[in-house]
Amino acid sequence: MNATSWSLRRLTVLDDEQIAGLTDVLIDCVEGGASVSFMLPLSCERAAAFWRRVADGVHLGARALLVAEDAQGICGTVQLILDQPENQPHRADLAKMLVHRRVRRQGVATALLRGAEAMARDCGKSLLVLDTVTDSDAARIYERLGWVRVGEVPGFALWPRGGFCGTTFYYRQLD
Repeated sequence: MNATSWSLRRLTVLDDEQIAGLTDVLIDCVEGGASVSFMLPLSCERAAAFWRRVADGVHLGARALLVAEDAQGICGTVQLILDQPENQPHRADLAKMLVHRRVRRQGVATALLRGAEAMARDCGKSLLVLDTVTDSDAARIYERLGWVRVGEVPGFALWPRGGFCGTTFYYRQLD
């Protein structure tokens, strides 16, 4: 597969099929060892409930959601948490950048990240922040694409199978 076999789009409403596709991506990532707020075993019900809450936030304008899709359906996603305190209207949190293992190392994560940056600009945001597992593949992508490393908190979260992992915080000032 190459970059032309998938595409990006922003979802403003989520239907049951999209929630099922996002659920599959989340479960795949957690089963693959990603520390993204969930522990194993991650049931379809629990993962779908998470995406229904995200759908509510998207509907209310509190979140923006971007997905990557290939012939098999949704294969990646990233979201912006737009609802911030009143003294931070210029900022959004980048969250849950997830790429299904079937399309890893094909440029999907880079495209999602660049797409999220553009989506943030479209939403009037000039500063993005995020956190990710220290020394992870995601951390390397963020650094390669110009995100500024702020610092690390050791033992911040747990791996899906247990055991502590450090978390590194990043920001990106948008043009």
